[in-house]
Amino acid sequence: MNFKNLINTFVNLYPVWIIGSSFIGFFFPPVFSWFSGSYMTWALAIVMLGMGLTLSIDNFRHILTIPGAVITGAVIQYTVMPMAALLVGKILGLETSLAVGLILVGCCPGGTASNVITYLARANHALSIIMTTVSTLLAIVFTPLLTKALAGELVPVDALGIFLTTIKVILIPVAIGVYCNYKFSKVAEKIATVGPMTSVLAIVFIAGGIVAQSAEIVATYVKSLFLGAALLHIIGFILGYYLTRVLKYKIKEARTVSIEAGMQNGGLAAVLAKANFPLQPLVAVPAVFSSVIQTLIGGILAAYWQRKTTKE
Repeated sequence: MNFKNLINTFVNLYPVWIIGSSFIGFFFPPVFSWFSGSYMTWALAIVMLGMGLTLSIDNFRHILTIPGAVITGAVIQYTVMPMAALLVGKILGLETSLAVGLILVGCCPGGTASNVITYLARANHALSIIMTTVSTLLAIVFTPLLTKALAGELVPVDALGIFLTTIKVILIPVAIGVYCNYKFSKVAEKIATVGPMTSVLAIVFIAGGIVAQSAEIVATYVKSLFLGAALLHIIGFILGYYLTRVLKYKIKEARTVSIEAGMQNGGLAAVLAKANFPLQPLVAVPAVFSSVIQTLIGGILAAYWQRKTTKE
């Protein structure tokens, strides 16, 4: 097995690593409890830098050729998911900080993990990358505004603080990555080969760190957190698919939008929670459960669609 195949195998097994780090953080907190604060911020910035290194000017031009699908995905991302998070929190009667954390997850963009799931599901991988890029850039404005609008009645929300954090961990790293890819394409291409592996490692440490720092709290609310995260992502997967089909898009595009809607950037939600809700550590916890649950559901869905595509 060559180095590239080894990296691909490692990346494809990312559900195992995330679940594993969560278990280790829960049962052996000291292993990951040190990973907090600026470590998490820098880790996510590295993930976003890696994303930027894979993007070119042509990727952004390509958006103009499929505007309808991209716009549809963005609208679903920033309407269905935030409202679903709010409703799930109310229906389950989640503790206030946990409800805010779930809302924050719902207000975040699609995560880079969705690109992996889309690839495995034999959906439209190029569209997935473009949709993730667009929703990530839109997050700079929509994530703080929606979080303030939906969670502001529950706890004080520093919309400006969330905005500045998203600038720091999204806009700047992605812009640097795109610029490097434009100016130094050969070097960027070499670095980008290890980008997915670095992203997985970063998310693994973020997940392990949050669970380790909130192990006792996680044990207390584990059932409601799993149920809340599961309902949120199932709603995203289902509505993402059927709303797109209602608009007459092809099955391949509908599957892509489904995955993009159903899989949120849990790492971003965790970093935003840690940076902007320092007095409410529970706010960051739903992001970890979200990462684990969406990975499991997305993986099962990808396997089903892959098998169905092969038969077709």
